[in-house]
Amino acid sequence: MPGKRLSELAALVGGTVRGEGSATITGAAPLGEAGPGDVSFAAGKKHAGLISKTRAAAVVVRDAGGAPDGLNLILVENPEIAFARILGVLRPQTLPAPGVHPGAEVHPGAKLGAGVSVQAFAVVEDGASVGDRTVLFPGAYVGRGAEIGPDCVIYPGVAIREGCRIGARVIIHCNSVIGSDGFGYARDRAKYIKMPQAGIVRIGDDVEIGACVTIDRATMGETVVGRGTKIDNLVQIAHNVKVGEDTVLVAQAAIAGSARVGSRVQVGGQSGVNGHISIGDDVGIGARSGVAQDVPPRSIYTGYPAIPHADWLRAQNVYSKLPELKKKIAELEKRIAELEADKAEKE
Repeated sequence: MPGKRLSELAALVGGTVRGEGSATITGAAPLGEAGPGDVSFAAGKKHAGLISKTRAAAVVVRDAGGAPDGLNLILVENPEIAFARILGVLRPQTLPAPGVHPGAEVHPGAKLGAGVSVQAFAVVEDGASVGDRTVLFPGAYVGRGAEIGPDCVIYPGVAIREGCRIGARVIIHCNSVIGSDGFGYARDRAKYIKMPQAGIVRIGDDVEIGACVTIDRATMGETVVGRGTKIDNLVQIAHNVKVGEDTVLVAQAAIAGSARVGSRVQVGGQSGVNGHISIGDDVGIGARSGVAQDVPPRSIYTGYPAIPHADWLRAQNVYSKLPELKKKIAELEKRIAELEADKAEKE
């Protein structure tokens, strides 16, 4: 592919060049794998030992400390964000051309916006609408009356069930399901009676949903994922959950029915959130935690059951000493028994 001058990339991210601004950049790679023509980035201690050995043509950094003389640099405030923008220019995503593939099925009652691409074996049902420039990859399914906003990318095997609402610039990766029935049943003595799931799912603008994610429709009303939220692979969001804006749910996290998760929350991998509880804004939940009760805003909870992180650290410190404490207790019990025996003899 044609390269970009280092000075062009620096201008793109508002950075300053140290070195040869006319250097041609043709690719991007991690510091340890980069070669001539590649740009990389370094941020924090994890990259400190690599920057002096890299063969990259240029590195995006916050400051020149540790960089050898002769290595071209782009100096910016946030190297990771700058590198993400550069990578988007050097490796732009290629999407299918607009149009409806002959092998797709689009109901006459469906509405397609301008520049929409519907690939082979994708299905758009009656009353559904697909916004301008949105792409439906092969095998995607858009149910009756569902709405998808503009500039979305719906990858193969995704199912967006009837009535659900997807905002603008949403990305949904392979085999995720939006709007399956919630897990709702009424107990009738020894049997379970299915509770009809009459609600929908509403996904806000600029949300990205990983592969094999399941977001259940509400029993009544809406299951909501707020604007800008990012959901990793294999996450489960149950019926009537409300997730705020710019929240991150890491792989295999599960949110039980009717829970409330605030904005700018980070939920670690394999964590579980109990139903009908509330997690405040700006909260961190550690990996493999079990959240069983409300969590106040601007706090960090860890463990199973989840407790304030500082308390969890203290508990872990004690936990590591349990074998030693058990031994000391056994010694004390033995000593007490000896003292009591001596006392009994004297009496």
